[in-house]
Amino acid sequence: MSSDALVEVRDLAKQFPYQRGPFGRSKVFVRAVDGVSFDIRKGETLGLVGESGCGKSTVGRLLLRLLEPTRGEVRFEGKNIFDLPGEELRQLRQHMQIVFQDPYASLNPRLPVVDLIAEPLVTHQTLSRAEKERAVAGLMTRVGLRPAFMSRYPHQFSGGQRQRIGIARALSINPKLVICDEPVSALDVSMRSQVLNLLGDLQQEFALTYLFISHDLSVVKHISNRVVVMYLGKIVEVGETLEFFRHPAHPYTQSLLTVIPVADPHRRERQRRILEGDVPSPINPPSGCRFRTRCPYAEARCAAEEPVLRDLGGGHLVACHLE
Repeated sequence: MSSDALVEVRDLAKQFPYQRGPFGRSKVFVRAVDGVSFDIRKGETLGLVGESGCGKSTVGRLLLRLLEPTRGEVRFEGKNIFDLPGEELRQLRQHMQIVFQDPYASLNPRLPVVDLIAEPLVTHQTLSRAEKERAVAGLMTRVGLRPAFMSRYPHQFSGGQRQRIGIARALSINPKLVICDEPVSALDVSMRSQVLNLLGDLQQEFALTYLFISHDLSVVKHISNRVVVMYLGKIVEVGETLEFFRHPAHPYTQSLLTVIPVADPHRRERQRRILEGDVPSPINPPSGCRFRTRCPYAEARCAAEEPVLRDLGGGHLVACHLE
């Protein structure tokens, strides 16, 4: 494991049963994640992007072992989390938290905010009621909420406030890794910027490492140090954010970048490259390169041979046969 890597993912795959045959045996599988490998460096924000259904959220849940993998390993500070027994995994989870996409569905509507935010604290520590309330008050203040509201319930807050509650809950036990699963996609534009700025401030204050999952490249550009692009369960490109947006190498990435709106009215819009056809089924993905059925540069080699990630220099990786 490299010295600056907090998380090391190797050949990670997850298949879900889709149809079952005789005697309840699965005969058809959805290949949600199919052999991905990457590192998350200490203190960085790694953006994980791609179309809906490409396997982004499944990767996030596998990293927390909320799902068991079909194959592969995830090493957190050198330990393969899939080899850990129950108590060791429980201790490790103090250092790994998640902020979910839907800030309402992820909060128990029957619990007041004080109990929602303190839930990880109560699980891993022994606190008196007064100690719990002091800890929750401090967390609420830090994420921009009034401690006087700790007795309220989730439905009494706006969507942005509920997401702040989710962030406070994730931070309550001082984790090292926070997986942000599309944390701003359900919020309006003004609230998105506030939450993104909050995440940036908290990262500096608490020395956090983020895996930021999103389908919005403009958000990823704002917050990420590096970017990983997935397509149909595979990684197709990895790069430092500045290099990635200046010189996208994979045809899929190039098409994604052309649809980002240009904020400056004096600049010409990019010529949009609209992908033709639908995303293939993850049950029976195309042979060779999975993007070839929608790629304008596809050739015979793309159908016969699956491309592997190759280094273009400076850690910019691309899985494409085109030179």
